[in-house]
Amino acid sequence: MNPSYQPPAFLFNGHLETIYPALFRRVSALPYRRERIYTPDDDFLDLDWLTRGSENLVIISHGLEGNSQRPYVRGMACALHAAGFDVLAWNYRGCSGEINRQLRFYHSGATDDLEVVIQHAFAKGYATLRMVGFSLGGNLTLKYLGEKPDIPHGIKQAIVFSVPLDLDGSCDTISKPVNRLYELRFLNSLKNKIRSKARRIKTLDTRPLKSITTLREFDEHYTAPLHGFNNARHYYQSCSALRFTDHITIPTRIINAQNDPFLSASCFPQKLAEGSGPVKLLTPPRGGHVGFAQFGTNGVYWSELQAVAFFTQND
Repeated sequence: MNPSYQPPAFLFNGHLETIYPALFRRVSALPYRRERIYTPDDDFLDLDWLTRGSENLVIISHGLEGNSQRPYVRGMACALHAAGFDVLAWNYRGCSGEINRQLRFYHSGATDDLEVVIQHAFAKGYATLRMVGFSLGGNLTLKYLGEKPDIPHGIKQAIVFSVPLDLDGSCDTISKPVNRLYELRFLNSLKNKIRSKARRIKTLDTRPLKSITTLREFDEHYTAPLHGFNNARHYYQSCSALRFTDHITIPTRIINAQNDPFLSASCFPQKLAEGSGPVKLLTPPRGGHVGFAQFGTNGVYWSELQAVAFFTQND
């Protein structure tokens, strides 16, 4: 792996490095094969597979209000598939284009759904499994790896990008005036999902939506109570990956750009950057949030090159 990253010259700050890939990156449609599986509480998850007959699988977890079709997911899936892996890009509840059945949605700590996906994958006969996570999906991945006393033996490595390791601090950061456009984009999408779900589940109260102006308020009124937390702060404290990284036992890399506009200072713990354990934090100065655009590499971004290098270096 090469921890240095130099963006194209016209992407001269963290906001441009974040926005350009989200709006302008084009990744060809992949021949995903969709599979719907069912959860123990009679809900469903839509999985998108990109297979080549490998016995080695990579599971990709997307970010807040993302899905398997986002360019950063498709780009990573394409790079890993070309490197010889089967790939599974899963969609969280309500993120695959169809609203989910139950009152609950997804959240940064919903590792029960990730467990369902992992067990389903191993049941197909894969020998090894590796994990990639972006932003919320990175937090979810780290929490899963660190919250259980032991994980399935076949899980070998994980790499995550742009991770809000401290959910509370990152929520404060994204609510700063300079980040208001990002926050509004997420809020509009989340509010629309509440309205869609309320048409199916009549007991879901949409009246608070009119007064909600921040992600913290949304989490206070919806994310926390719908998923068994006392309030937003309880949700953040319970699910932040910082609580779990000390317990991760497999080789894991966290890559957080120092100019990521979404991340608080608490998302760059010195002990992970300097430690010698299985979890290592890399903090390139540039990259933005889920950015890392790179040209001249046949459409493959820097983050994708890092994942391929990390997953193949011990083969």
